[in-house]
Amino acid sequence: MGHRILIVDDSGFSRATIRKILEEAGLEVVGEAKNGVEALDQIELLQPDLITLDNILPDMTGLEILRVLREQEIVANVIMISAVGQRSAIEEGLHLGAKKYMIKPFTADKLLEEVREVLEIT
Repeated sequence: MGHRILIVDDSGFSRATIRKILEEAGLEVVGEAKNGVEALDQIELLQPDLITLDNILPDMTGLEILRVLREQEIVANVIMISAVGQRSAIEEGLHLGAKKYMIKPFTADKLLEEVREVLEIT
């Protein structure tokens, strides 16, 4: 059984880049979302094992999405990915349940390392 991954990022380029890295490593990307509303719909519909979540989206922040997931008691492995690396945002993201917080830009190796660690893939 493969691990199912949802990519949430408002940048088409970022989504394509993350998808390429994950798929080349043999991981399954089951969906993409470009804003918070889409992300919440996709999470409910697809129930992914892992979500890569950009913090800055057009309609809401990744932190707000984490809050909604928590309120709805939806358990999800989330790796926050953001160009915003303020300590307060990182700490809040982790406090709200994100497993990791990566800063853009990142390398393919770093992304895969974090994904494998969160999904406990050896």
